Amino acid sequence: MNFSDFWELIKIRKWGKYVITLVAFLLVFLFIGDQSLIQFVRRGREIRHLEEQRDMYREGEQKAQREIQTLHHPDSLERYAREHYFMHTPNEDIYLVEEE
Repeated sequence: MNFSDFWELIKIRKWGKYVITLVAFLLVFLFIGDQSLIQFVRRGREIRHLEEQRDMYREGEQKAQREIQTLHHPDSLERYAREHYFMHTPNEDIYLVEEE
């Protein structure tokens, strides 16, 4: 083994440390730990799912608030009771029709 071969071996080993360190860092960054890329993607999906649920509940809340506002009037309260609880006045017949 001459000096030039030895020098090339040292250069390879010198850069090899950096390459191994870089590869190890990338593996840790991509796959291992709480801050990995995989966890980042999973959290993003979970956030989108939770935002969709939040929007759905907000729409339901707005619908309930509109119903509450309409129930403040006696006529609409009577209509609501008739439609949802099948209440009726005396001497009145109610017929339920099922739609398919």
